[in-house]
This record gives sequence, C-alpha cells and structure tokens, in this order.
Amino acid sequence: MRPDRRLVVFALAALLPVGAAPRDEAEARFARERAALVRELEADFAGEIDRRVLATIGTVPRHHFVPDAIDDAAYENRPLPIGHGQTISQPYIVALMTDVLEPRSDMRVLEIGTGSGYQAAILAKLVARVDTIEIVEPLATSAAARLAALGYANVEVRHADGYHGWAERAPYDAIVVTAAASAVPPPLVAQLKPGGRMVIPVGAPFLTQTLVLVEKRVDGSVRTRQLLPVRFVPLTGGH
Repeated sequence: MRPDRRLVVFALAALLPVGAAPRDEAEARFARERAALVRELEADFAGEIDRRVLATIGTVPRHHFVPDAIDDAAYENRPLPIGHGQTISQPYIVALMTDVLEPRSDMRVLEIGTGSGYQAAILAKLVARVDTIEIVEPLATSAAARLAALGYANVEVRHADGYHGWAERAPYDAIVVTAAASAVPPPLVAQLKPGGRMVIPVGAPFLTQTLVLVEKRVDGSVRTRQLLPVRFVPLTGGH
C-alpha cells in the first residue's frame, strides 16, 4: 500500500528545525532581490564601473545591515534609517564610492562613519584591511559584533571622532568618508599615502553636498575633483 503523501510531508517537516523552512525561504528571497539590485546597478552604470564591485554587492547580505523591521526594503536602491539619526547609504552611492577608490587586494583602507558596517563589508572583500571609525558608540558596538559574526575578519571598528582619523595606523592607501564635512579634514589628507585616494562628501549639513575625490600625488601635493551632488548626514565631533 502506498503511504499517504500528506503523512510523509508531515513527518519530514517534523525533522526540520523549528523555523528552518521560513528562514531558508527568506534567504532565497533576499538572494533574488540582491541579484535584481545588481542588475539595476549594472544598468545605471552602463558598464562604467569595476565589475568586481558589483559582484561584491551581489554577495554581501545588506538585509543583515538594516533593522529587522525594514529588512523587506534592504535591496531597494535607496538609503535606509539605521537609528541614532544615521542611515545606510544608497547601494548606488556605495558602489560608486568603492569604485572611485580603485580597490586592490593589497590595499589598507580607512573608513570614517561605520554606521551599520555595510560599506566596510563591501570593502573587506576587495582589499587587504579595513579600519573603520564610528562616533556613535551603540552603532560602533553593534557594527563590530555584526561584522565579526558575519566573518569579516579583516575589519576593525573603533569608537572615536573620525575627523582625526587613525593616526597610529596611517598611512592609508585609500580613505572613504560616509558623512558630509564642511571641508576636507586636514588630518585625513595627512594620513593618506602619496598616490592614494580619498572620496568624501563636502558641503553644508542637511543640504545637497558634493562628492569629492581627493588624490595625493607622489610628491605630496593634492588634487581634488568634484564628482556629483549627494546628500549625507553630517560629520560630527569636536573639530
């Protein structure tokens, strides 16, 4: 006699850990949404971006870097709130800023403004080492725990005022600043290696700013180039 299919299904389900099927289904959905985001970014950049950057965005689980209450929106191409008046940047901007740094596997990068850790996670897959600074202590603590839990062993988070950089770890091959400064901070320029690049939003807080590329020449002189209008939360601290 053939077994009742309904009983077989019930028996198999009973062997699974509680919640495993819904969790697997959610991860599969997030993977589809992540792939759709990469396709959207490919169209936006029309080939004018390092494909390694887009491939990395396709592997980093952005839904782990946003609050659970809004993880359904994790792969929308827009910034999202992460608490404490801060946001996780729009994926397009993350891709652009990462690409502008021209990441290499031997680079050491400094990030100012860890937030939830998403930009650091992207960079960690493309460079040798990421040092990242966050001034909001709860965000620094949670980002450090999150990055460690997800296996990003080449990232270190520091709770400090990012305006002053991380002098004892300098110089850096590249610096990325994810909060808007009224001017390019001199300590960060000083901590950039000759031949290095920094990307930073510059302008008044809560208004449209300009994303600026700072290049330090081999002789130590500096050249800046304006890239595009952006809007970031302000760089805070005692400077």
